[in-house]
Amino acid sequence: MNRGTTVNAQELSTLLTHGEGESIEFKRSTGEMKEAMQTLCAFLNGIGGTVIFGIRPDGTAEGQDVTDKTLREIAQATERFEPAVHLSIRRAKAEARREVVAVSVEGGLDKRPFTYDGRPYERVGSTTRRMAQSRYEKTLMDRAHGTRRWENEPAERVELRDIDRDEVFRIVNIAASLGRLAGPVGSRLADILDRLKLRRDGKILQAAVVLFGKEFMPDYPQCELRMARFKGTDKAEFMDQRQVRAPAFKLLEEAELFCQRHFPMPAKVVPEQLRRVESPLIPIDAMREILVNALIHRDYSIAGGAVSLAIFDDRVEVWSAGTYPTGITPDKLSKPHLSVQRNPIIADVFNRTGLIEKWGRGTNRVIAMCRKAGLAPPTFDEITGAAVVTFLVNVLGPGRESAQVAGPSRDQVGTKSGPSRDQVAVLERCRDARALLEIMGVAGRTNRTKFREGVLKPLIEAGLLEPTIPDKPRSRMQRYKTTGAGLAMLEKERHGEP
Repeated sequence: MNRGTTVNAQELSTLLTHGEGESIEFKRSTGEMKEAMQTLCAFLNGIGGTVIFGIRPDGTAEGQDVTDKTLREIAQATERFEPAVHLSIRRAKAEARREVVAVSVEGGLDKRPFTYDGRPYERVGSTTRRMAQSRYEKTLMDRAHGTRRWENEPAERVELRDIDRDEVFRIVNIAASLGRLAGPVGSRLADILDRLKLRRDGKILQAAVVLFGKEFMPDYPQCELRMARFKGTDKAEFMDQRQVRAPAFKLLEEAELFCQRHFPMPAKVVPEQLRRVESPLIPIDAMREILVNALIHRDYSIAGGAVSLAIFDDRVEVWSAGTYPTGITPDKLSKPHLSVQRNPIIADVFNRTGLIEKWGRGTNRVIAMCRKAGLAPPTFDEITGAAVVTFLVNVLGPGRESAQVAGPSRDQVGTKSGPSRDQVAVLERCRDARALLEIMGVAGRTNRTKFREGVLKPLIEAGLLEPTIPDKPRSRMQRYKTTGAGLAMLEKERHGEP
C-alpha cells in the first residue's frame, strides 16, 4: 500500500470536477469506512476507481484530520478484501490543517471477483450495490477462464486427419505474406498446429476444430452460421435462408457472399466523373469487422448457439451466442475500451491474417466508417443471452436508393433539404417507442441537453415524433415514438420523393 503520495491542487480539482460516477465516490470522512471499502470492492470488480475522503456530497473539499491512526485504519480495512489488493493512497491539503485522502484501485481483470467482508459488490453508474449471485458465479468462471477455457480444452476423438490441411496452409501462407508468422512455415501439419497453439501435449484443441475442422460432427453443432433475408421488418416471412456448418474462415466467407447477394448497391451520378458511382449499403470493412467479432468473441461453450445474420428491409442484425465478456458492456463499445478476448487462441489466428487487431478499436473503427459513409452508427445490445449488433439501413433491392439520405449539416426539419441524417436515424429507430439513451446511441450522441434541443425538439415541433408522456418530459419512463406524419415522411425518403 502506497502511503506517501500527495495530490496537487490541479489533480484534486480534476477529480472533483468529474463528480461521482462509475469510477469516483465522495465520502465526508473515514467514519464512512465500511461503505467506502464496499465501493472500492465494486471498483475492483469493474474498471477501477477512487474514493475520496473529506468531500461533502456537493463536491466541496472540507477535509478531515488525517493522522497515522487514520492511515492504519484504512490499511486494516483492506485486510478484509479477498483476494488481497493493492491500494494507492494520496493526500491533499484542504481547509486549514485538514486534508482529503484519495484511495485508488485498479480494475482487477485477472483476479475478479473481489469480495469485502465475504460479499461481492459492483458499480452501476454512481451507485454501489451487492453483486447478484448469478453474476458472481459467472465472474468466478471468468477468472478461471485465463487457464481453462472451452477453446483450449482437448477435442475428444479429433485427430490430425480431421483437420483440413489445405485450409491450414492457406491461412498460414496469408499470415506469412503479411509478416505475421516469422521464419519458415514448414510442411508438417502437426508443427503448424503446435506453432499456432492449437495442440497441447500432442492433443488437438477445440480451437483447432473451430478454425480448421474438416468434418463437423454432431459434437460441434455450435460451429454454425444461420443466415436469413426476411420480407419486411419482422420474421414473419422468409425471402431466403441458409444454415452452414463449417470452420470459422469459411463461415466468414459464406456470410459475406450472403450479404453481397442481398445488399443493393446504391448509386449516384457524380458530375465530375460523368458516371454512376456505386457504394455498398454498409461499408464492406465495417460489416466484415462485426462478422469477425461475432465469430471470435462468441461463447462456444453454448452447444446450441450459433452466429446469426438477419437482413430486414430496415436493418441488418448480427447475433452471436453469449453475452459480452466481463468488463465489456454495450455502451462501452462506442467509446475507447480495453480489448477483452473470450477466445484468445482463435483471435490470435484471425489477427495473423490481418482481419483484426488486438487494441479494442474495432467497434470504434466501425462507427467511424459508418459515419463517413453517411450512415447512423450501429447499436450494440445484449438480448436474451446474446450479443447483438444492428445496422439501420434500407434493404430495398437492386437499383433502389437507401433511405439514409444526406440531410443538412445542422439538426433542422422543415427545411427544403429535409431532416438530418441523425434525425432520419431517430425516426427509423422510433417506429416502436424507444428510451432516450437508446436513440442517443443510434445518433452517436452523448450530450443529453444538446440532443434534446438539437435533434428531438425540432422533430417533435414538426409533428414527426411524439413523447409517450407529454406532460412529464423528463420522466425516467419517457419514451419517444414516430408519428404517422413521421412514418409518411420516411416512406417518401425511402422512395426518393420530395
